[in-house]
Amino acid sequence: MLDKNGIAKRIAREVRDGFYVNLGIGIPTLVANYIPEGINVVLQSENGLLGMGPFPFDGQEDADLINAGKQTITTLPGSVFFDSALSFGMIRARKVNLTILGAMEVSENGDIANWKIPGKMVKGMGGAMDLVASADNIIVAMQHVNKAGESKLLPNCTLPLTGIKCVKKIVTELAVLDVLPQGGFRLLERAPGISVEQIKNATEGKLIIDGDIPEMVL
Repeated sequence: MLDKNGIAKRIAREVRDGFYVNLGIGIPTLVANYIPEGINVVLQSENGLLGMGPFPFDGQEDADLINAGKQTITTLPGSVFFDSALSFGMIRARKVNLTILGAMEVSENGDIANWKIPGKMVKGMGGAMDLVASADNIIVAMQHVNKAGESKLLPNCTLPLTGIKCVKKIVTELAVLDVLPQGGFRLLERAPGISVEQIKNATEGKLIIDGDIPEMVL
């Protein structure tokens, strides 16, 4: 079973040379620490930064450099700062090649709920709706089950939706899955030490299994 860093490390393998990548709040921000050597990507933070680097070491933080989740970050040579209007102009104009988001729930049709639990205080949707409405390539980093052990990969989302039929791939502590255009989660990889049966038991939505499923390579 993967921890949050393991999920981020696996997702980093999906990044391709030359990509512009938006990292959402939560697990996705950790992806910045695991970009493979030799891969040149530009990480965007929607609060107004292109060229985000990995998290700083303890004692080297700069309180003026933060990502959209208000975490201290580093910048790389050639990075640039700008206002939110320009940042969201990039997103809405589809200048971002890959968007990596966290989620509370994902449906077997690729719907995503990642911003609100009714009855709980929230700060707002932030940039999530712009990202899911504009992005062609969305990978979700999430926990497969909630604290009660209930599946978060569902036939239909129960929480307020952020976007409809937009998620392409999911990486959890248990598995890597594609969301098929016709609906359903296609199992691609198992986390180290995790069986197909465990993934079946943790997935409430339609799970499609073709042949032998390999373990993830991290």
